[in-house]
Amino acid sequence: MKFYTLLIKYRLQLGIVLIIIAIVTNIFSGFWPAFLPYLIGIILIFGHFFFGPLRLIQEYMESGDVEGAEKILGTIKFPNLLYKPIRSVYYTLKGNLAMMKQDFTSAEKNMKKGLDLGMPMKEAEGASLLQMGLLAMQKNDLKQGESYIRQAIRKGLPDKENEAAAFLQLCSIMMTKREFRAAKDFFRKAKALKPTTPQIADQIKQIEKYITRMPG
Repeated sequence: MKFYTLLIKYRLQLGIVLIIIAIVTNIFSGFWPAFLPYLIGIILIFGHFFFGPLRLIQEYMESGDVEGAEKILGTIKFPNLLYKPIRSVYYTLKGNLAMMKQDFTSAEKNMKKGLDLGMPMKEAEGASLLQMGLLAMQKNDLKQGESYIRQAIRKGLPDKENEAAAFLQLCSIMMTKREFRAAKDFFRKAKALKPTTPQIADQIKQIEKYITRMPG
């Protein structure tokens, strides 16, 4: 695995070196002795621009190393050359990193690009739509936020924590709109999922204090 990681990290440089070796070999020994380094060099360079180094970002994202993840993304100079599903993931990751830095304008811009390209998995699309809903709510655009979150639920979300977060957001929107019956329904759905994320669990406890006193 470490070898594969190093290969992804340095495949552009290695590809260029192999092409140089192939050219020198071609000049002095002919094409066929140079064929293999030509082939491997082209494959490595193609892989760098077509697949990108996104696999390297996983360990940084899991450890919460935003700067490390941004450095890897920064090595992608020509995102339009990436394979379409990978390009979608690239923009989604840029959006998520911008969210972590509370750069909501950049987050929305990049996540929209990712959604427009189409996500490789429905759950990933649902998670992106949920993020877009949260961004809309940050801007107090409840109508757009509700639309995105409902779409996220229809598409499917990756786990019960995200589902609970979506239902709680809809509960909050319904309370703002004074649609108390719908608010209670969404609250029950969120609570039934028994989320363990501290922030979500605490939000459920806070809402539970006064939601039973609501009419409807």
